[in-house]
Amino acid sequence: MGTTPQDRYQLAGLDPRERGFSRTVEVVHESQQYRAILRYESAHIVTDPVTSQDAALQLLIAALHEQGYRQLKAQVSFRDGAYLGSRESWTEYPDPPPQRSLCDAIRSWFQRDHVSV
Repeated sequence: MGTTPQDRYQLAGLDPRERGFSRTVEVVHESQQYRAILRYESAHIVTDPVTSQDAALQLLIAALHEQGYRQLKAQVSFRDGAYLGSRESWTEYPDPPPQRSLCDAIRSWFQRDHVSV
């Protein structure tokens, strides 16, 4: 890892157990690429290297969504080693559409046929 100051974000949302959380995400710049790193309880997620900080955050958000995290939002808290506090606005990441099970699809199909006018 480089010796330049790293950017840090505050990430907040709901974990898979529906508990609110707020944790620091480090964005590490190495070899002209960026990785996002999150540690939360037993989870330690490190994204693949990508060409921008935004892309690294997007990869992290996608990985968290796949694991059941919801209502995620992030805010820059350190930029180039300088503390920003809460001066920056939060960026919200919409939850992916819920996955419908086969039973849900069949149920909705039958309910459509029985709707009275």
